[in-house]
Amino acid sequence: METALLLLPDFSLILLGFGLRRWMGLGDHFWAGVERLVYFILFPALLVNAILRTQLDLAAAAPLLVAALGAMAGGMALSWLVRPLFRLQPLVFASIFQCGYRFNSYIGLAAAGLLFGTPGIAALGLIIGLAVPFANLSSVYMLARHGDAAIWRELARNPLIWATLAGLLLNLAGFVPPRPMSIFLGRLADASIALGLLAVGAALRLQGQSGVLGASLYLGAVKLLALPLIALGLGHWLGLSGTYLGVAVLFASLPTASSAYILATRMGGDGRSVAWIISATTLASMLTMPLWAAWVIAAGAQ
Repeated sequence: METALLLLPDFSLILLGFGLRRWMGLGDHFWAGVERLVYFILFPALLVNAILRTQLDLAAAAPLLVAALGAMAGGMALSWLVRPLFRLQPLVFASIFQCGYRFNSYIGLAAAGLLFGTPGIAALGLIIGLAVPFANLSSVYMLARHGDAAIWRELARNPLIWATLAGLLLNLAGFVPPRPMSIFLGRLADASIALGLLAVGAALRLQGQSGVLGASLYLGAVKLLALPLIALGLGHWLGLSGTYLGVAVLFASLPTASSAYILATRMGGDGRSVAWIISATTLASMLTMPLWAAWVIAAGAQ
């Protein structure tokens, strides 16, 4: 119960964003601007600020990265089964395949900060820096026959990857930001969480897709239940504990990212089905994420 209450403010912001879009007449242009601000400015500042303020041990972080990426790979393998199990059309399968392993960085960074503080944000930032290219490459590969995607250009301009690399290089070089710069980054980081979660809520779509309902339930179970179990098992096997184990399971328990919808529509895929699965996993994660977090925290206290 205590862990659920810790995450309640974040999920309340998501629901507030959902309400603001529908009740205040704030249209697509407004929310697209908010998401671009968060994605290109505020969240990169959050990552750089967190990594600079954390004493990193990359050798100790290697098992964390293996557990997180191993869970994602497990999600890909399980998501592959959705086509033979539900006899989906190739384009539908290629579109929703990514919903079983892509992750919402906005929710993840907000939750990591609440549950594990600045070290949690830094640890999740390391995972994001490796996982974003991994997720994008596999997703585009599945959709490649249905459109033309400049995958390397997309990766090269991804601000979360560049922010992680910049923070790492500065941290390893022993750079200590002057106080005005530190305050400036802190102000941007503080703004990122609230605006990012409001944007997640504004993007929710509650109209179900009857043709992919079974596949949606399957992929939701893969993303919210199977992946955290895989991360937990790999984490114990690799000897993870404390913050690193918690962050690995938190990363695996995140709902599907809204970028999955953008990719599917950009490449001519089934965007409506992807939007429905994103919304369903986001809402369901309000129940599952506190349970996984409570499990990990309780196990660490024993």
